[in-house]
Amino acid sequence: MAGLHGQFGIAARNFTPYPEMPDAQKLIEYGVRMEELGFDSLWVWDHIFLGVDPHFPILDSLTLLTAIAARTKKIKLSTGILVLPLRNPVVLAKELSTLDNISNGRLLMAMAAGWYKREFDAVGVPFEQRGKLMGENLDILKRLWTEDMVQGEWTNHKIPAGVMFPKPVQKPCPILIGGYADRVLKRAALEGDGWLTYFYKPEAFVESWAKVVNFAKEGGKDPATLMNGNQLPIMVGKSRAAVEETMMKWLNVDFDIAQGSQSTMDSAIMGNVDECVAQLKEHIDAGVQKLIFVPYKYEMDQIEIIAKEIVPQLRAYAASKKR
Repeated sequence: MAGLHGQFGIAARNFTPYPEMPDAQKLIEYGVRMEELGFDSLWVWDHIFLGVDPHFPILDSLTLLTAIAARTKKIKLSTGILVLPLRNPVVLAKELSTLDNISNGRLLMAMAAGWYKREFDAVGVPFEQRGKLMGENLDILKRLWTEDMVQGEWTNHKIPAGVMFPKPVQKPCPILIGGYADRVLKRAALEGDGWLTYFYKPEAFVESWAKVVNFAKEGGKDPATLMNGNQLPIMVGKSRAAVEETMMKWLNVDFDIAQGSQSTMDSAIMGNVDECVAQLKEHIDAGVQKLIFVPYKYEMDQIEIIAKEIVPQLRAYAASKKR
């Protein structure tokens, strides 16, 4: 998995502010278009209930990715992030291995423990146990994907003889872990295939990624095998001053920041093309391998500028750093 620097992903708008509804057909076409524009990965959001007042209608992440998988050939299909404890891990192992087969090995799942208590209450999963369940569910997933027969007992699952085929196409089928606490960073290093964060400024990224690397070394795992990514909001315009108020207004309506994390709206990339490129180079310098753009309101003119004027400069810069 080494040598993955300089990859560029794009977020999809599978949730909208009510009364607007996400359009499934348009989102599938969006996925096709993102592949045509040369993005390496497509990232969808994962929630069951998102918000109360205001609330945000959302399409299921895995169903949407499956539809996009059937219409695309190259683009990686990702969740930023899948709330793992909300899912039955045995059912999820089957769903994801099927999706990896449908996409011919293009899954790049990112998962986390979640932080919306009301979703846990609604699906009958104890919120206070989410960290423990995250670890157990990961273990079940990975074992069902790699072992011919799985035997074991977990908090909610007794598997005397679990045989699950077909396995994912990818061996291993990668899982990034999202979150910010030290125990989560350790899990990303040792139980996952790397770490995904969102809305992190370069200096915050450096600090947390150093912890992931150290946890890997302490646990006897080669840090060079680990992946990472940072989801960053971006708005391109005449100047930072020209777009800042508009961008911040949107971010503060559509996005939440987890308490205690170093995520911040101030991470937003804003300005003209050159200013945006300069800000994004700082992330590449910080060691971010996958830059995942959350474009202002997912507007196509924004996305076209990112794909045609910003990403080529960043690809060249990332390649020059590897020489």
